[in-house]
Amino acid sequence: MTENKKTEGQVRLSVTFVWMAVAFCVCLIASNIFEPRLWQVGKTSLQLTGGVVIFPVSYILNDCLTEVYGYRKARLVIWMGFVMCFFVTLCSQLVTLLPKPMYEDSYAAADAFNMLFGLVPRVMAGSLLAFICGSTVNAWVMSRMKVLQKGRGFGWRAILSSLAGETADSLIFFPIAFGGLLPLRGLLGLMLTQVVVKTLYEIVILPVTAIVVKKIKAFEQIDVYDGHISYNPFKISDI
Repeated sequence: MTENKKTEGQVRLSVTFVWMAVAFCVCLIASNIFEPRLWQVGKTSLQLTGGVVIFPVSYILNDCLTEVYGYRKARLVIWMGFVMCFFVTLCSQLVTLLPKPMYEDSYAAADAFNMLFGLVPRVMAGSLLAFICGSTVNAWVMSRMKVLQKGRGFGWRAILSSLAGETADSLIFFPIAFGGLLPLRGLLGLMLTQVVVKTLYEIVILPVTAIVVKKIKAFEQIDVYDGHISYNPFKISDI
């Protein structure tokens, strides 16, 4: 059975696309909130951030969006995630500026909240810049490889695009978010560990990702190949 293919300009913003876009934004916001929480991997010396629990899902969704709907739709969703994260950052800072309650228990809870979200601006600043760069690299590699390979080898495209995106993300995020808070050796170790773990996450979940992509293509009757399009990351209105 020949797979139905449509050009990028014919793709509509379907209900499935909207759900995937919302899931992408939620994963990104949640991972940024969890990011300041470092945790130890068993009895090893390896440390990971709390965001590693959910952040790789945003890259998997990015792969799915780019593979099915094309680079331009993925670019739109990437900027949607950026704006939503920026909004949450502003709101969290507004809440930390509210007067503290006078009761002891509530006062302690307010202090704990402010301590956690006091880290958010620095983490979010690094995360937003890293996210835009990493996600754009991920979508670009996925899009270009699909065209060059004529749609073959989805698994390799997903892994290599995520590896490229995660590397760009880590090189930008960790020096901004944790520079001066962790020794250089610990910072480099954290960066390497994050890239490896997130890429392994992608590999382990790859069979599920491949099935989901195949089903979405069949359901939507869409399989976009990016032709002569602009890869300018700021052309958001071009969808």
